[in-house]
Amino acid sequence: MDGGTKARGRRPGGEDTRGAVLAAARAEFAARGYQKASMRAIARGAGVDAALLHHYFGSKDRLFMAALEFPLDPRALVEDVFAGDRATVGERVAGFVLELWERPEVRDRLLALVRTAATSEEVAALMRGFMVTELVARVADQLDLEQPELRVELVMSQIVGLAMARYVIALEPLASAPPEVLAPLLGRTVQGYLTG
Repeated sequence: MDGGTKARGRRPGGEDTRGAVLAAARAEFAARGYQKASMRAIARGAGVDAALLHHYFGSKDRLFMAALEFPLDPRALVEDVFAGDRATVGERVAGFVLELWERPEVRDRLLALVRTAATSEEVAALMRGFMVTELVARVADQLDLEQPELRVELVMSQIVGLAMARYVIALEPLASAPPEVLAPLLGRTVQGYLTG
């Protein structure tokens, strides 16, 4: 075999391979949406074996989070929030959300996603597919109430509305209110949606 002949087959793992997978994932998610995108198609686009995607990322939702630099794991969120007493789940959700948004590096990424989703139907569709499949469905499964999906989406509307008013519009006194003041107030509303 001469020195100018390229090796055939799938690309081996490495940092450049991870980057190629993330680029292929972004392209596939953009083209097909979260729900229709497949791990096999992403692997083909990156020129790697599908098993390598599972090695690097574990699952489609984790690959999506890595591709869009999504700063939270919905599985961990649901487990953490619903592990305790249901009578205080609203305040736990509110506390978790405020703590997350108060971290500057996370806030910047979340704001970028919110702003982009507000102006790009493609990104909005991606986020919608991801949130419905990975977050709304998971939380709704924890609720023993009528219309659980609607209730979860109402909680999400509170969170997105809070983010827009506090961090984008900087509406006062909301923008400067300490998280420990906001958590119980937001928590009561969230509690009503999740248990009332």
